[in-house]
Amino acid sequence: MQDKLIVKYIKKCNQKGMEMLIDSYNGLLTSVIRKHINPLLIYEEECISDVLFLIWENIEVFDSKQNTFKNWICAIAKYKAIDYKRKYISKLNLDIDNNIFYIDENLARVEIEEEINEILNFLNDKDKELFTRYYLDGYKLEEIAIDTKTNVSNLHSRLSRGRKKIRKIFSK
Repeated sequence: MQDKLIVKYIKKCNQKGMEMLIDSYNGLLTSVIRKHINPLLIYEEECISDVLFLIWENIEVFDSKQNTFKNWICAIAKYKAIDYKRKYISKLNLDIDNNIFYIDENLARVEIEEEINEILNFLNDKDKELFTRYYLDGYKLEEIAIDTKTNVSNLHSRLSRGRKKIRKIFSK
């Protein structure tokens, strides 16, 4: 019920909605960002600010029929943290025991791709392609529906089932 109130306030551009969002979900958003931005923790606060701004600016896109508010904001946090990692990884250097180690941007990209492939490997080929096109390549479901000669509601169902399957596997 509180999520509906948060969404309602933010849609009406009422600052109270953002205050409620921060009170309710700041810890969750921070942990999602911290997990995906690591080892770039110096950019954590900036990333959190950007996530809050994105939620504020894109609240009209949120559809409670497609996803829960909690999952929606976590997805925003995750992908914004990954964007930060891609953007700043080349600038990162770690000073450990007075030795400087540079992290190769290509290596980090490969690791991210491997992690994504590991997750997607739990899906069948059709769902893997759907997840890749929708979540990674940014295609709209309408475009995918036309290409695959199916309807959007079918794609929503497949995405939902796939997310449940992934959550179930990784919650063990």
